[in-house]
Amino acid sequence: MASFPSRNAILGCLLGSAVGDSVGLSCEGLSKRRQRRLFPEITGPSLLFRRGMVSDDTEHACMVAQALIASAGEVDAFTRSLARQLRVWLALLPAGVGFATLRAVVKLWLGISPTRSGVFSAGNGPAMRSPLLGVCFGHDGRRLGALVRASTRLTHTDPKAEYGALAAALAASMASRAPGARVTGAEYARELRGLLPADAGELLELVDRAVDSVDERRSTEAFAEAIGGGRGVSGYIYQTVPVVVHAWLAHQDDYRAAITAAIRCGGDTDTVAATLGGILGAGLGAAGLPADWLARLWEWPRSVTWMSGLGERLAEVAADGASREPLRLPVAGLLARNGFFLLVVLGHGFRRLLPPY
Repeated sequence: MASFPSRNAILGCLLGSAVGDSVGLSCEGLSKRRQRRLFPEITGPSLLFRRGMVSDDTEHACMVAQALIASAGEVDAFTRSLARQLRVWLALLPAGVGFATLRAVVKLWLGISPTRSGVFSAGNGPAMRSPLLGVCFGHDGRRLGALVRASTRLTHTDPKAEYGALAAALAASMASRAPGARVTGAEYARELRGLLPADAGELLELVDRAVDSVDERRSTEAFAEAIGGGRGVSGYIYQTVPVVVHAWLAHQDDYRAAITAAIRCGGDTDTVAATLGGILGAGLGAAGLPADWLARLWEWPRSVTWMSGLGERLAEVAADGASREPLRLPVAGLLARNGFFLLVVLGHGFRRLLPPY
């Protein structure tokens, strides 16, 4: 692994994903109308007593970090590490698992090779795993493509899933290259065209529409409606990624505004906000995240302190190219946390049945 990625970008990407995920999780699956009734203002994490927890989006981002630490970016070793972590993750009974990811990890448990475990799906799961790959390997297009492909095809084999994940990885890479400087939509679209194959034309057209919409100062919500997300952004990666790109380009220096704009689109708000948060954090760094939102992130054992330590270790690997032992998590602690999280999610679901309507 080259020394190109900065410690600040790595920490910002990891923590930015977690904060975005925690804010978006409260609104997950709500229609835009119902969301505005229950949450007239987006004021940060608020899953339980104005505190936030994270979903599988952050868990997968952390698994990618651990796999990069263990492999130093060597593709086969990265794939084996990520596959092993996914098997353990599912065994610990996470509360929310995408259907494609569930089927793929079950195949891993049945002994099917990580190169053949994926299922044909264009869901947005791979997008949440890709910003950190962009931060660490955006300077090496060939290696980045191989790592994104490995990460994606573990669970999703539709080429659209890979192209969408590459688009999110490139955004994080470009955000991290020049902290404090704005990336133009034209620059992003041009680099993306050089990265994607010819059959990714549909995604490239959607990105061009996002760029034009930002240039015309249209809102992210209006753009989401224009590409078929009028009832909320679905889990289809060709809706998720263009909306993320729009919110990022429109609000590159304002984490709160970007996350709020994306969440107000409704739908799969935790994955949208987690992917967007990782991209924004790559450019803003940990210090550029809203301190009050970060302080309200209430997680254990995958705490802010633990994630910061994970980022620090990955930064060490990035600096010298030598793999290290990943940071471990207590199995009993994860089981207890997942049980508690399930109760919180169920309670939150019952709350949604109550007024205001």
